[in-house]
Amino acid sequence: MNSFDRSAAGIAQVFRGTFVHSTQQTALEILEDALLGVDTEGKIAFIGKGEELDKLLKSTNFNPSEVIQLSQHEFFMPGMVDTHIHASQYSYAGTALDMPLLQWLNTYTFPVESQFKDLDFANRVYSKVVKRTLRNGTTTACYFATIHTDASLLLGKIANDFGQRALVGKVCMDRNNFVKHYKETMQESQDETCRYVSNLKNYPLVKPVVTPRFAPSCTGALLGQLGAIAKNNNLHIQSHVSENTEEVKLVKELFPDSESYTDVYYKHNLLTDKTVMAHGCHLSDEELALFRETGASLSHCPNSNISLCSGVLNVRNVLKQKVKLGLGTDVAGGYSASMLDAVRKALDSSKILTIQDPEHDTLTFEEGQFGSHNNDHTVLCWLCLNKICLLGLINRK
Repeated sequence: MNSFDRSAAGIAQVFRGTFVHSTQQTALEILEDALLGVDTEGKIAFIGKGEELDKLLKSTNFNPSEVIQLSQHEFFMPGMVDTHIHASQYSYAGTALDMPLLQWLNTYTFPVESQFKDLDFANRVYSKVVKRTLRNGTTTACYFATIHTDASLLLGKIANDFGQRALVGKVCMDRNNFVKHYKETMQESQDETCRYVSNLKNYPLVKPVVTPRFAPSCTGALLGQLGAIAKNNNLHIQSHVSENTEEVKLVKELFPDSESYTDVYYKHNLLTDKTVMAHGCHLSDEELALFRETGASLSHCPNSNISLCSGVLNVRNVLKQKVKLGLGTDVAGGYSASMLDAVRKALDSSKILTIQDPEHDTLTFEEGQFGSHNNDHTVLCWLCLNKICLLGLINRK
């Protein structure tokens, strides 16, 4: 265990106890009786062994009586990363789960999201969701906002002000035949996305992410424009793919020249190593191969998959296909904003597949509790390291 460089800012707090984390070399590392110093800027100043306490405190002029001792059953772990959450849907989380995806969107989601043109309303909801996710241990979130540029910028400001690292996406959609007032023209979506990307640079903890809602709500022309914006500005991309069987059928009808749902995104330059696609419950092996070849990632959202009766992602097969994988809460399709709930639901979903097929290799309790011989496939990695990697934030402080 190596000590880190001391910070010139001075030591504000020192903690002693058990620390659990994941590195690129080791999926699980448990540091028992360890010391962690935090400087006045909130950054880790050093990590050391408990037996080195006197030496470390002398070098930092910190009072030994002020060391915070963790109890026997307490431990520190890295902040969790939610790779898919709709901040604009938080106000009705835990309700309105009585319909499948497409009807759910038209009946509940689009009418609520249309209210975010009111910045006071947006401020109330976005402040609540950022505070809630932080209380739940989510220090990085990949947010969907709405089609409203100013409200989306407000979400970025709120996340930055509260100290949460985030990718925030202004939603783009120029097709909506059911809630006709909640959509843009292709030109509006293109222009407002460019304005959004430019203005969000004011917030150091927050990055813009190009966000076509999903293929059924976008024309091919808009998808192409968004792919170009992402490429020209080296931006992340987020959307949804193969969440629900009716959705998959609709995509085939709307994009008859594409071989698959995944191919729609691929043809419009939206499947890259900076892409995170949510769900993927009904992806074929050929589609997963396209994910692997392009370096695109999947966000597993098990709570939502079950709550909206969308499907169950075969995580074993995704990992077998060597596709990058993270976890998401998918509020409000998922009723909980807790990443720990996402872990539980991921294990439950794996058991559901085993009920359907006894030959299925169920995710084990040990994997769910951070223990696995396969270093890339532990839930701790899904919660922390792998998600930082798939979001391209591994070198950010």
